[in-house]
Amino acid sequence: MGAEIFVILVCSVAVAAFARWRGWPAPLVVTGVALAVSLLPFVPSIEIDGHLLLNLTLPPLLYSAALEVSFVSFKRSLPHIRRLGIGLVLTTAAAVGLVAWLMMPELTVAGALLLGAIVGPPDAVSAAAIARKLGLPRRVMTVMSGESLINDATSLTLVRVFAAIVAGATVTVWDGLTEFALAVVVGIAIGMVFGIVLHQLRLRISDPVVTGTVGLLVPFGAYAIAEELHGSGVLAVVAMGLYVGYNAPKTSYATRQQDGPLWSSMDFLLESFVFSYIGLQLPDVVAELGDVSGPRTLLLALTVFAVVLVIRPIFVYLSYEWGQAWQRLRLVRWKHAAEEYRNNPGSRRARMVRRQRARLEKRGRPITERTIRQRIIEPQMSVRERAVVSWAGMRGVVTLAMAAALPDLTDGGMSTGNVEVLIVCAFIITVGTLLLQGLTLAPLIRLLGVNADAQRASDARQLEAVRRRSADAGREYLRQKQQEWVALYGEDSLQKFDKVARSLLRVEKNADKAERALDAAEEAKPIVKRPSYESVRDLSKGWLEVRRRVLLEERDKGNLSEEVMRELITAMDAEELALDTRGSLRPPSTDKPGRR
Repeated sequence: MGAEIFVILVCSVAVAAFARWRGWPAPLVVTGVALAVSLLPFVPSIEIDGHLLLNLTLPPLLYSAALEVSFVSFKRSLPHIRRLGIGLVLTTAAAVGLVAWLMMPELTVAGALLLGAIVGPPDAVSAAAIARKLGLPRRVMTVMSGESLINDATSLTLVRVFAAIVAGATVTVWDGLTEFALAVVVGIAIGMVFGIVLHQLRLRISDPVVTGTVGLLVPFGAYAIAEELHGSGVLAVVAMGLYVGYNAPKTSYATRQQDGPLWSSMDFLLESFVFSYIGLQLPDVVAELGDVSGPRTLLLALTVFAVVLVIRPIFVYLSYEWGQAWQRLRLVRWKHAAEEYRNNPGSRRARMVRRQRARLEKRGRPITERTIRQRIIEPQMSVRERAVVSWAGMRGVVTLAMAAALPDLTDGGMSTGNVEVLIVCAFIITVGTLLLQGLTLAPLIRLLGVNADAQRASDARQLEAVRRRSADAGREYLRQKQQEWVALYGEDSLQKFDKVARSLLRVEKNADKAERALDAAEEAKPIVKRPSYESVRDLSKGWLEVRRRVLLEERDKGNLSEEVMRELITAMDAEELALDTRGSLRPPSTDKPGRR
């Protein structure tokens, strides 16, 4: 078995790499090639335990996705994300379950709803890749990515409930609600504990190889412990990823630079393997359907596919309008409460304003209608942007992994033929959405003219403001360091310090510029001791640290978007890497006496 899995891994990665090189949709290409290979007579049948497949693929994929999501944007868009991640999954499961039960009653109501739960959650990986390449606004990207994190937890909870009913357990509506509430609370709590511990380790361990390895292992631990305590392993991993990603700028630049390539490679490997495994399994599953149920299953799958396509845009548009109306009502209530607070601060009605005031003052943010609006009103999306979200409903690796785990999840409670019906339906819907929506999403975006021009203008204004703050903080930092420099190298070194300081304030690539300024400052003026490269490097790294602190402060105050902050910090990380690399290539410096 080990050799066969290794061969699948190598071949799936090779095929996916070729597809990426050609610009083709890698999931579809990998699945198609695997399906063609499975038809060869000498290819053996390979079976992997469904629980094992689910537990090995979900934690790293979810954690990696959560690391990339801006927590600030996620929190602001949470109303829309919650509606899609919970409400749309429940609606899709109910609609699909009703259609499936009417068309094939032998599935039973629980089995039909189980199918709805499996095909309910879209996977934003493919959609996000297309949207990022075409430059969609971040608010749209945040909604799609955030939905894919939340809906997996909803779907898995529904799958557990309906699978238990199929297996013979008696589960009431109250039991289902209780299990969902327990899953949410326990999952988030476990995730936060793991996130805090992991963040503290990342702060204290300077070796990026060690922190990267620990980061690979911890999502599996959080997922397993949350599931063992009847919580949501998905929410545990997502909460941990959001916390670690939000606090990543506080860690060393080496740790941050290790994370990106590491998790990108992990995602690429796991997704390639899952799609290839499902492609290899499909012929065996179809063969077990038989000649009678095969056509009926195909008709059921196509009908469910149509339901999935139609239900999403209807829900997106209706729920958005309802959500906006509710939030405007909340804003009106807050304005009335604010008026009451000004007239009678101690009244019961003014309690809401007091709570908001305490939260904002704790974070150092001004209490204005704009800040309150940001807390109550989600980022607005145009009709065209909602059309993009409506069409970005491709199913992916989570749906396929749950389908593969069905025989183990139902524990023999569903007849063999019915299990295969659900697996084939899940496969057809996944491939169909990837084929139809995945290939047409980019042309739709171009046709609608959805772009991030307004966002880029806003980013430019934020950058200008943060540069001014950074320059002010940098000047203060240099004024403090000037005295230390004089104490080390004497008053005659001030000219050199001024040249280095001017280069730091003037350019981004301060390592090379600072060193050239230092070399150019070798003039006839006598000095006691020449500043070494290490001194310039420490000065430059201190300057970078000051700029990072400014960025974090502006993000926490709501003046700088987290996405822009991450881009700026990535550039600073490259500067710091250049400083350390140049330092490691130089011979150890000694204090050279100056010219007399």
